[in-house]
Amino acid sequence: TGSNSVETDSQTEWTDVQKKIIPWKNGTPSLDLEMVFQDRAAKLGKSNSRLIVVASLIDKPTNLGGLCRTSEIFGASALVVGSLHYIQDKQFQHLSVSAEQWLPLVEVKPSQLVDYLQQKKTEGYTIIGVEQTAKSFDLTEYCFPEKSLLLLGNEHEGIPANLIHHLDVCVEIPQQGIIRSLNVHVSGALLIWEYTRQQVIKQKQQK
Repeated sequence: TGSNSVETDSQTEWTDVQKKIIPWKNGTPSLDLEMVFQDRAAKLGKSNSRLIVVASLIDKPTNLGGLCRTSEIFGASALVVGSLHYIQDKQFQHLSVSAEQWLPLVEVKPSQLVDYLQQKKTEGYTIIGVEQTAKSFDLTEYCFPEKSLLLLGNEHEGIPANLIHHLDVCVEIPQQGIIRSLNVHVSGALLIWEYTRQQVIKQKQQK
Protein backbone atom coordinates (compact mmCIF):
# COMPACT_ATOMS: atom_id res chain seq x y z
CA THR A 1 0.00 0.00 0.00
CA GLY A 2 2.87 2.33 0.86
CA SER A 3 4.33 1.77 -2.61
CA ASN A 4 1.01 2.59 -4.30
CA SER A 5 0.67 5.72 -2.16
CA VAL A 6 4.10 6.97 -3.21
CA GLU A 7 3.31 6.23 -6.85
CA THR A 8 0.01 8.14 -6.63
CA ASP A 9 1.70 11.13 -4.98
CA SER A 10 4.35 11.12 -7.70
CA GLN A 11 1.72 11.10 -10.44
CA THR A 12 -0.17 13.95 -8.76
CA GLU A 13 3.02 15.98 -8.44
CA TRP A 14 3.68 15.85 -12.18
CA THR A 15 0.10 16.20 -13.41
CA ASP A 16 0.32 19.94 -14.16
CA VAL A 17 3.85 20.08 -15.53
CA GLN A 18 2.92 19.92 -19.21
CA LYS A 19 -0.39 19.63 -21.00
CA LYS A 20 -0.46 19.65 -24.78
CA ILE A 21 -2.93 18.63 -27.44
CA ILE A 22 -1.04 16.54 -29.99
CA PRO A 23 -3.19 16.45 -33.15
CA TRP A 24 -1.03 13.94 -34.99
CA LYS A 25 -0.81 11.38 -32.17
CA ASN A 26 -2.13 7.94 -33.17
CA GLY A 27 -3.27 9.37 -36.49
CA THR A 28 -6.88 9.96 -35.38
CA PRO A 29 -8.06 12.84 -33.18
CA SER A 30 -9.81 11.92 -29.97
CA LEU A 31 -13.40 13.04 -29.43
CA ASP A 32 -12.22 15.94 -27.23
CA LEU A 33 -9.73 17.00 -29.88
CA GLU A 34 -12.40 16.92 -32.57
CA MET A 35 -14.48 19.28 -30.44
CA VAL A 36 -11.49 21.63 -30.10
CA PHE A 37 -10.95 21.57 -33.87
CA GLN A 38 -14.64 22.24 -34.55
CA ASP A 39 -14.56 25.21 -32.17
CA ARG A 40 -11.44 26.63 -33.83
CA ALA A 41 -12.84 26.03 -37.30
CA ALA A 42 -15.97 27.97 -36.32
CA LYS A 43 -13.73 30.90 -35.41
CA LEU A 44 -11.80 30.94 -38.71
CA GLY A 45 -11.87 34.39 -40.22
CA LYS A 46 -13.29 35.85 -36.99
CA SER A 47 -10.02 36.70 -35.27
CA ASN A 48 -9.83 40.15 -33.70
CA SER A 49 -6.29 40.43 -35.06
CA ARG A 50 -5.67 42.63 -38.07
CA LEU A 51 -2.16 41.31 -38.65
CA ILE A 52 -1.33 39.88 -42.07
CA VAL A 53 1.96 37.99 -42.30
CA VAL A 54 3.39 37.99 -45.84
CA ALA A 55 5.91 35.21 -46.48
CA SER A 56 5.80 35.13 -50.28
CA LEU A 57 9.57 35.69 -50.53
CA ILE A 58 10.38 32.70 -48.31
CA ASP A 59 11.09 29.45 -50.14
CA LYS A 60 12.12 26.99 -47.42
CA PRO A 61 9.22 24.74 -46.35
CA THR A 62 10.58 24.46 -42.81
CA ASN A 63 10.48 28.24 -42.31
CA LEU A 64 7.02 28.47 -43.86
CA GLY A 65 5.72 25.62 -41.71
CA GLY A 66 7.09 27.26 -38.57
CA LEU A 67 5.61 30.63 -39.52
CA CYS A 68 2.26 29.00 -40.20
CA ARG A 69 2.28 27.45 -36.74
CA THR A 70 3.36 30.71 -35.05
CA SER A 71 0.83 32.80 -36.98
CA GLU A 72 -2.00 30.45 -36.05
CA ILE A 73 -1.01 30.26 -32.39
CA PHE A 74 -0.97 34.05 -32.01
CA GLY A 75 -4.14 34.57 -34.04
CA ALA A 76 -2.87 36.36 -37.15
CA SER A 77 -5.70 37.04 -39.58
CA ALA A 78 -3.86 35.43 -42.53
CA LEU A 79 -0.56 34.06 -43.77
CA VAL A 80 0.40 34.91 -47.35
CA VAL A 81 2.66 32.43 -49.17
CA GLY A 82 4.21 32.37 -52.63
CA SER A 83 2.52 29.07 -53.48
CA LEU A 84 -0.09 26.95 -51.78
CA HIS A 85 1.81 23.88 -52.98
CA TYR A 86 4.11 24.32 -49.98
CA ILE A 87 1.44 23.01 -47.63
CA GLN A 88 1.75 19.56 -49.23
CA ASP A 89 5.45 19.40 -48.40
CA LYS A 90 6.34 16.91 -45.64
CA GLN A 91 8.79 19.33 -44.01
CA PHE A 92 6.14 22.06 -43.97
CA GLN A 93 3.61 19.72 -42.38
CA HIS A 94 6.13 18.51 -39.80
CA LEU A 95 6.69 22.08 -38.59
CA SER A 96 3.12 23.37 -38.96
CA VAL A 97 1.54 20.47 -37.03
CA SER A 98 -1.82 21.05 -38.83
CA ALA A 99 -1.88 24.85 -38.29
CA GLU A 100 -2.68 25.32 -42.00
CA GLN A 101 -6.11 23.80 -41.32
CA TRP A 102 -7.02 26.59 -38.90
CA LEU A 103 -5.26 29.63 -40.38
CA PRO A 104 -6.44 31.41 -43.55
CA LEU A 105 -3.74 31.02 -46.22
CA VAL A 106 -3.49 33.32 -49.25
CA GLU A 107 -1.39 32.69 -52.35
CA VAL A 108 0.46 35.75 -53.68
CA LYS A 109 3.36 35.05 -56.00
CA PRO A 110 6.50 37.21 -55.58
CA SER A 111 5.77 38.86 -58.94
CA GLN A 112 2.34 39.93 -57.60
CA LEU A 113 3.62 41.43 -54.35
CA VAL A 114 3.79 45.07 -55.47
CA ASP A 115 0.14 45.04 -56.52
CA TYR A 116 -0.85 43.17 -53.35
CA LEU A 117 0.94 45.63 -51.08
CA GLN A 118 -0.64 48.59 -52.88
CA GLN A 119 -4.08 47.01 -52.51
CA LYS A 120 -3.58 46.52 -48.79
CA LYS A 121 -2.44 50.13 -48.42
CA THR A 122 -5.74 51.28 -49.90
CA GLU A 123 -7.46 49.10 -47.29
CA GLY A 124 -5.71 51.00 -44.52
CA TYR A 125 -2.86 48.64 -43.72
CA THR A 126 0.58 49.85 -42.68
CA ILE A 127 3.21 47.92 -44.65
CA ILE A 128 6.01 46.90 -42.27
CA GLY A 129 9.23 45.34 -43.48
CA VAL A 130 11.46 43.26 -41.24
CA GLU A 131 14.78 44.65 -42.41
CA GLN A 132 17.87 46.48 -41.24
CA THR A 133 18.09 49.84 -43.02
CA ALA A 134 19.45 53.29 -42.20
CA LYS A 135 15.94 54.37 -41.15
CA SER A 136 14.77 51.20 -39.38
CA PHE A 137 12.85 51.50 -36.11
CA ASP A 138 14.01 49.48 -33.14
CA LEU A 139 11.38 46.81 -32.39
CA THR A 140 11.40 47.77 -28.70
CA GLU A 141 10.36 51.33 -29.62
CA TYR A 142 7.88 50.64 -32.41
CA CYS A 143 4.13 50.84 -31.84
CA PHE A 144 2.23 48.57 -34.24
CA PRO A 145 -0.93 49.97 -35.84
CA GLU A 146 -3.97 47.75 -35.51
CA LYS A 147 -4.01 47.05 -39.25
CA SER A 148 -0.45 45.86 -39.81
CA LEU A 149 0.99 43.91 -42.73
CA LEU A 150 4.30 42.25 -41.92
CA LEU A 151 6.53 41.60 -44.95
CA LEU A 152 9.29 39.07 -44.36
CA GLY A 153 12.35 38.86 -46.59
CA ASN A 154 13.94 35.94 -48.40
CA GLU A 155 16.29 33.72 -46.38
CA HIS A 156 19.35 34.93 -48.28
CA GLU A 157 18.56 38.24 -50.00
CA GLY A 158 16.15 39.75 -47.49
CA ILE A 159 13.63 42.22 -48.93
CA PRO A 160 14.48 43.32 -52.50
CA ALA A 161 15.15 47.02 -53.08
CA ASN A 162 12.13 47.37 -55.37
CA LEU A 163 9.84 46.27 -52.52
CA ILE A 164 11.52 48.39 -49.84
CA HIS A 165 10.25 51.46 -51.73
CA HIS A 166 6.69 50.26 -51.09
CA LEU A 167 7.14 49.85 -47.33
CA ASP A 168 5.74 52.38 -44.89
CA VAL A 169 8.32 51.46 -42.26
CA CYS A 170 11.17 49.04 -41.56
CA VAL A 171 11.54 47.46 -38.14
CA GLU A 172 14.66 45.69 -36.93
CA ILE A 173 15.33 43.49 -33.92
CA PRO A 174 18.08 44.77 -31.60
CA GLN A 175 21.01 42.36 -31.48
CA GLN A 176 24.12 42.03 -29.34
CA GLY A 177 25.97 39.08 -30.85
CA ILE A 178 28.56 38.85 -33.59
CA ILE A 179 26.19 37.23 -36.09
CA ARG A 180 24.01 39.98 -37.52
CA SER A 181 21.00 38.05 -38.79
CA LEU A 182 18.32 35.82 -37.33
CA ASN A 183 16.52 32.97 -39.03
CA VAL A 184 13.52 34.46 -40.86
CA HIS A 185 11.05 32.36 -38.89
CA VAL A 186 12.56 33.57 -35.63
CA SER A 187 12.46 37.19 -36.81
CA GLY A 188 8.86 36.81 -37.90
CA ALA A 189 7.88 35.15 -34.64
CA LEU A 190 9.37 37.98 -32.57
CA LEU A 191 7.43 40.63 -34.48
CA ILE A 192 4.22 38.60 -34.50
CA TRP A 193 4.48 38.23 -30.72
CA GLU A 194 5.25 41.91 -30.19
CA TYR A 195 2.23 42.92 -32.29
CA THR A 196 0.08 40.49 -30.31
CA ARG A 197 1.45 41.69 -26.97
CA GLN A 198 0.73 45.33 -27.82
CA GLN A 199 -2.79 44.60 -29.05
CA VAL A 200 -3.62 42.50 -25.98
CA ILE A 201 -2.47 45.37 -23.74
CA LYS A 202 -4.56 47.82 -25.77
CA GLN A 203 -7.67 45.65 -25.49
CA LYS A 204 -7.19 45.30 -21.71
CA GLN A 205 -6.88 49.08 -21.34
CA GLN A 206 -10.07 49.63 -23.32
CA LYS A 207 -12.10 47.35 -21.03
